[in-house]
Amino acid sequence: MNLKDHIVLWNHALIEVIDIRKATFTSGEPPLLYRLPASTYMYVVRGTASVLIDEIPFEIGGAGVIHGGKGTTIKVLHTQDILNYYLILYRSTLNLPARRNLTALMERSRPFTEPYQFTPGNPLPLYEILTRMYGEWQKGGVLEHLHAKALFYQWVHELLRQLHAQDIQPLKADSLDQAVRYMHDSYSKPFTLDALAGALGTSPRTLSRLFRMRLQTSPAQYMIQIRMDKARELLLNTEATLHDIAVAVGYPDAYSFGKMFKKYFGSSPVRYKNSLHEAYKWPDVPTAVSAYDIVQEDTLRYIDDDNHYQYNLKGASPMFRTARPSLMLTLLLCFTIVLSACSGGTANNSAAGSSNTPSASPAATAAATTSPDNTSAEAQTRTISTVKGDIEVPANPQRVVVLYLLGDVLALGVKPIGVSDVSEGAAFESELKDVQKLGNWFEASPEVVLSLEPDLIIVPSEETYEALHDIAPTVLVPYEKMTTDERVGFIGQIFGKEDQAASLLDNFNAKVEDSKQKLQEAGILGSTISIMEGGADRSMVVVMSKQYGRGSQVIYEYLGMKAPELVQQKIDSTTDVGGESVSFEVLADYSGDYIFRSSYDGMADLTGDPLWNSIPAVKEGRMLEIDFGLSYYSDIYSLNAQLDFIVDNLLAAPRVK
Repeated sequence: MNLKDHIVLWNHALIEVIDIRKATFTSGEPPLLYRLPASTYMYVVRGTASVLIDEIPFEIGGAGVIHGGKGTTIKVLHTQDILNYYLILYRSTLNLPARRNLTALMERSRPFTEPYQFTPGNPLPLYEILTRMYGEWQKGGVLEHLHAKALFYQWVHELLRQLHAQDIQPLKADSLDQAVRYMHDSYSKPFTLDALAGALGTSPRTLSRLFRMRLQTSPAQYMIQIRMDKARELLLNTEATLHDIAVAVGYPDAYSFGKMFKKYFGSSPVRYKNSLHEAYKWPDVPTAVSAYDIVQEDTLRYIDDDNHYQYNLKGASPMFRTARPSLMLTLLLCFTIVLSACSGGTANNSAAGSSNTPSASPAATAAATTSPDNTSAEAQTRTISTVKGDIEVPANPQRVVVLYLLGDVLALGVKPIGVSDVSEGAAFESELKDVQKLGNWFEASPEVVLSLEPDLIIVPSEETYEALHDIAPTVLVPYEKMTTDERVGFIGQIFGKEDQAASLLDNFNAKVEDSKQKLQEAGILGSTISIMEGGADRSMVVVMSKQYGRGSQVIYEYLGMKAPELVQQKIDSTTDVGGESVSFEVLADYSGDYIFRSSYDGMADLTGDPLWNSIPAVKEGRMLEIDFGLSYYSDIYSLNAQLDFIVDNLLAAPRVK
């Protein structure tokens, strides 16, 4: 737990108190189990008890505090006498769209879902506030509930203050232990990193880091390991069909299971089992054979050809078979040997009788036969250098999966078969309308990606690389450490389209220069511009970076336009990507000649707000709305669209008086 992060997020969160309850648990009663329906504080007033928080044991006594997120299980096993306690159920959200740094902080810290236990050093203030809070809540009126909510903030403040003053960290359940236990118990169920992290009250990124640091693998790879070990056990110790084994270990069908099995063990399931059978040398006697020939008539028959499983319901075929060559096959083999000997003799005699006729050696003949195929095979792949080392990729990939970097790939003329979710209003939304969506870019399911049978995967982060790189050739593009030119050039190299990538950049830079000329001629280029978002709490997030999205890269970097002095100082003095929340009372000092406000469904309607409408840019019609989806991305496709939108709207807006 990072207390500073928790305090920051409590300051920015919207809190709804759902219920406040008072309860008693008596010695001798059956164990009490809560599966929390929302984020919950449990505060023990009297007594001691043994408690399991998500199966992690704790001892809690008078004035002890337990916290858990939605879905956390709290099981009270036994108490020495009577356990009196309160439950405070609440819901928390960030005011969306939140600043990027707050969203990242929420993913990393999760203060509202993290399970932990803590014993305060001074319980009386907490108890006094809690009893008043409970009393107000029980009155049931709207005003009383508002008072209870205010008291809840006081109670949380006192709790965090004591945590800070005592300089201790609360005991908390080990997320990795919980994750491992859950995965071993649930390997037959669908698995996604996001669902697992959510159930444990942590973020996908945090959980991935824990796995890498302590187990030297990713959650997805660990789940694959569990499934493959179990599949191997079922394959060798049972006569279950491949379909049944696939379902038992969490795969939808034998085909997807077989592909993963071969990647993991280096051999298809049938060949793997047969190879062990050969090594065991089953005796070729009727009694032994018959034991493996008896199967049910409706068993699926699989024909193993590099995992291209076919099946029918007309017959049955055991995985282990002992077959003897037929008489016809034996005669055919003998005939072939005799014929080969005769042909060899004729060839030798001919060669001896004509020394002028060149004779190709078998090796030379083989080389001449296979050389075209080898050349073709070499042409089918290329090797590129990446941050993960040299990687062999298809020369002409046909089934590409892309996370986040969608516009760069589309701009090069490559249509993916699977992509991370696309924000509504994105420049390329219509082009990807019918493409398989894989969820958030940082949590794509390996099983879903595997089902698409990609021949190339492009990812933007270490976490996604670790989760997917065993499925197909995977290229990590560390976009946060690259300029636009570097990123587009590198992606062009991945696809062997370096010239096209260079042309994209040249055309974009030429458009930028043309746009600057238009703005200069219109007397706008020297004007100041602010970029803002929000407004629901009578404050605006003012963008103070060239890399925050919302059009900031186009405006501040490419067009070279300036922000108001207070904002420009921040832009020039820091490399942090972010913005600051500014109240309406001083917002005019952060407002430029023009304002671009990020727009989205549900944003605050400020048409009647006097302070907002008193800002010159708003009052004089130079407040321009830019769609959140359009301005969210920073790929070359989106930058082109943003440039057009920004320049067109600036030229159409009233001039500064």
